Amino acid sequence: MAAPLHALRSRLQRLAIGPRLAAVQLLVCDVDGVLTDGGLHYDEAGAVVKRFDVRDGLAIRLLQQAGLEVALLSGGRSGAVEHRARHLQIRHCRVGVGDKLTGLRQLQAELGAAPAHTAFIGDDLNDLVVRPAAGLLVAPADAARGLRRRADWVLRQRGGHGAVRELAEALLQARGALQALHRQGWRDGNG
Repeated sequence: MAAPLHALRSRLQRLAIGPRLAAVQLLVCDVDGVLTDGGLHYDEAGAVVKRFDVRDGLAIRLLQQAGLEVALLSGGRSGAVEHRARHLQIRHCRVGVGDKLTGLRQLQAELGAAPAHTAFIGDDLNDLVVRPAAGLLVAPADAARGLRRRADWVLRQRGGHGAVRELAEALLQARGALQALHRQGWRDGNG
């Protein structure tokens, strides 16, 4: 899709889901292709090295301060994800999840979060299965086509390059918290 057309569609989708954003209490993020660019980089020892966007990290911290629960639900398994979760004080980090729908439902039951109060951001077809349990299904701009077609909102930003920040700012704006941050700033460390 051409960039201007994609931006227009994204804005229209954002307007359509506006009221539902304010209801979100739980944001669940896939990791590879959402918090990272989806690339797998190997060091000389064969360990996977992942790149995370610091602005996405700060966005997660801002959501936590605003009272939202943020969780990670990933089919992959690497120490980098768990380390990033600890750094961002994310209490619920599930890796190696084969069935994401079951994983999401278990997480919702544990936290007492209804589907209508749950947003999920994913980038590929294995994330599409959470559709029945997510009140909002969100995709980065570079997500797999099948997911983009079924998502409630396709963001303007790519995975690992500000997609979570874009979503977080919309969630904060829906709560009236973004304006104060723009006026006063953030006093804690970055993400």
